Amino acid sequence: MTQVSRSRNRPYRVVDATTGVAVIRMPCALRMSATRPMTTLVVLQPGYIPWLGFFDQMQRSDVFIYYDDVQFDKNGWRNRNRIKTIKGAHWLTVPVKRTGLTGQRICDVEIDHAQLWQQRHLRSIRQSYARALYLPQYYDEFATILERDWRLLVDLDIEVVALMCRWLGLKRRMLRSSQLDVAGGKSERLVNLCHHVGADRYLSGASARDYLDTSLFMAAKIAVQWQDYEHPSYQQLHGPFVPFLSTLDLLFNVGPGSLDVIMGGARAPIVQS
Repeated sequence: MTQVSRSRNRPYRVVDATTGVAVIRMPCALRMSATRPMTTLVVLQPGYIPWLGFFDQMQRSDVFIYYDDVQFDKNGWRNRNRIKTIKGAHWLTVPVKRTGLTGQRICDVEIDHAQLWQQRHLRSIRQSYARALYLPQYYDEFATILERDWRLLVDLDIEVVALMCRWLGLKRRMLRSSQLDVAGGKSERLVNLCHHVGADRYLSGASARDYLDTSLFMAAKIAVQWQDYEHPSYQQLHGPFVPFLSTLDLLFNVGPGSLDVIMGGARAPIVQS
């Protein structure tokens, strides 16, 4: 065959010298990129005993980065979440030191041990889930971690999530933004984090639609997808179903089948057009 025209990065045409039939061929680089699976990055702030949607995003990722060097939000989910008691949803809050520390980064926030929060949390869990089928399977290991002498909130959050991931059978490459030398403005830094880990797809929570500059991702040839999560229901204690609790509620009630329940609420991500 005689090659007529060829470009390293574009399809090219070759013509059979005998028959005169033209054939379009793909360069090797394009054939490889067409079959190579995309690498998905998720970047989320760490949270205390997070809800189901947190783990849904994690299980959709190839690389997961804890965004732990941004400003701590006083009334957010970094140091609190809810469980279900006989009286309904109940907050479990890890007290943190705040006096004279406004504007501190998540990774710098220290736990306030002047309050006996660990005992309160464990007592609430024991009382609320005493009849839960899988509490005996998980409680002792959770209590052992919670009762450590933690100084930084972020270390507690990440260690508890690692434990919950193990219970869920969820393994991903985990990184912390505070340990990466990646700079940039808000959306620009997320693009740079994608480049840093070799990701060509960024999966974001729907709430970021109001501020994420998707044009920067498009310019960098990084696809943007939005999580579209419909909270699933499952068997709970204490009356009618209450959504948006800590994933501990799911684990204590459902046990080894918990990841299937989490994935059951996951609809196909919305692709940025």
